[in-house]
Amino acid sequence: TERKQNEERLREAQRIAKVGSWELHFTVMALSWSDEIYRIFEIESDGEPPKYADFINVIHPDDREFVDTEFHNSLNNKTPYDVVHRIQMSDGRIKYVHERGKTYYDTLDRPIRTLGTVQDITEQKAAEKKIAYMAHHDALTGLPNRTLAKERMEHSIAYAARSGLKTALLFIDLDGFKTINDTLGHSIGDAMLKTVAFRLKMCIRATDTVSRLGGDEFLVILSGIEKNDDILTTITKILEEFEASIHVLNHVLSVSMSIGVAVYPEHGGDFDVLLQKSDTAMYKAKESGKNTYRFFTEQMKHALIGQFKIQSDLKRALAENQLVLHYQPQIDLEHKRIVGVEALIRWKHPQLGMIPPMQFIPMAESNGLIVPIGEWVIREACAQAARWQGMGIELCVAVNISGIQFKRGNLDNIVEEALHVSGIDPRFLELELTESIMMHDTEKTLETVNRLKNIGVQLSIDDFGTGYSSLAYLKRFAVDKLKIDQSFVRGLLTNQEDAVIVSTIVQMAKSLNLKTIAEGVEDEEVLNVIEGYGCDEVQGYHFAKPMEAGEFENYYNSRKV
Repeated sequence: TERKQNEERLREAQRIAKVGSWELHFTVMALSWSDEIYRIFEIESDGEPPKYADFINVIHPDDREFVDTEFHNSLNNKTPYDVVHRIQMSDGRIKYVHERGKTYYDTLDRPIRTLGTVQDITEQKAAEKKIAYMAHHDALTGLPNRTLAKERMEHSIAYAARSGLKTALLFIDLDGFKTINDTLGHSIGDAMLKTVAFRLKMCIRATDTVSRLGGDEFLVILSGIEKNDDILTTITKILEEFEASIHVLNHVLSVSMSIGVAVYPEHGGDFDVLLQKSDTAMYKAKESGKNTYRFFTEQMKHALIGQFKIQSDLKRALAENQLVLHYQPQIDLEHKRIVGVEALIRWKHPQLGMIPPMQFIPMAESNGLIVPIGEWVIREACAQAARWQGMGIELCVAVNISGIQFKRGNLDNIVEEALHVSGIDPRFLELELTESIMMHDTEKTLETVNRLKNIGVQLSIDDFGTGYSSLAYLKRFAVDKLKIDQSFVRGLLTNQEDAVIVSTIVQMAKSLNLKTIAEGVEDEEVLNVIEGYGCDEVQGYHFAKPMEAGEFENYYNSRKV
């Protein structure tokens, strides 16, 4: 009875993990499969022992030779059998499986038997493909993101240089989109952006590219252009396409756009220069009444001078205490209490008012100012944590670390000094590192990470899932927390792939003894799903927007959690 119960428990465990076991006896050439293998392969057992041919037949035709060769190599070399391959169902569906096996030999080195497992990893493969896709595509619209747009623009420029043709970069900004977002809400705004993306793709050739730069900004790359009239043809098509209203969730919206154009080779020789000049031309189109286009001209350089002024002002911002930190609460789901905050930088410009980080951080990264700004953020975050502790508010403060700041090499010294001056325990400071930081120059990165861990601070990976980290790196870097990117969280209820990714990240983190925090939680329904997955912490507008320190103190005291 006990043996039968143990066997049933084993079968149930295999069903849950989608792992089947198999055994091959070489002396009698007998093969045996567990029930789960039959389920994975979707084969009915006829009561007879399975044959090796049954296994070969279920393998995808393109993988059969590879799998057979790998198994025989493992026998000949006396190495473990470990292979990932496809299997094909009778209805044509494709699954991915991970097979492992170990062979035992007699004293004459003849194989006696092989014990192995087969695991269905189809869902994990789908999640990996989604993560790889998201690294180069916009989560909302599915369009290429800036990274992929730059890559395609460089290819287009190289082709134009060889062929003597032109390449055009169109910088498109929707007119009045902020008003739609503010009055009708983000769900309407997001649906509108999806429709805009679809319509833009209808206006271009297969050789061209539409990309979402961010917010309500799009790029269009026109390749193989002979003359500027060809560019005008596409622009006219775009403007005419958006003369018709957009119907979004029972709303009828009028959409117009301002378009700036920069052309290779006359306006520049690389993506960054052409992007800057097309952006400048776009602002000129807005100044000209919107719903129109402008080509970049030398006369527009005064707009660039304005950007130089912003850079100059940014240098003074630190010295004149114009920078300020806002704090967004982080909620522990098990105990339903605030356990931390993320520190987010803002710039209170004396003439222009509050400037969001996306308008000055890229500039600071390009001119090196991000290093002293990053140092200030760490010092101020530690100082604020100390002030709160004096009020009886003990919270971990999370700070984003720029890749440039990390590569500078003295981050551990900066952190130690900030902790010493503020007097706070290192466990109340969390440094958020991006996946790209972790994957760059891994050995040097590991040295820096180890020094930071020795100090005692917490480490997390920000926007997890948008890059392409490996589990091996996660184990080596010994981070404490994974921050699930908000693009997956917001698509949780409408996109099954996003749901699989979020669930997979949470379960993976648990298996590695890591905490997880989901950002971008904006409503109760998403919160319930996230909590059901077992996520540890959340942050987002459902609880609170980022706020200044004094406002946060009132919020903290009002929650009484």
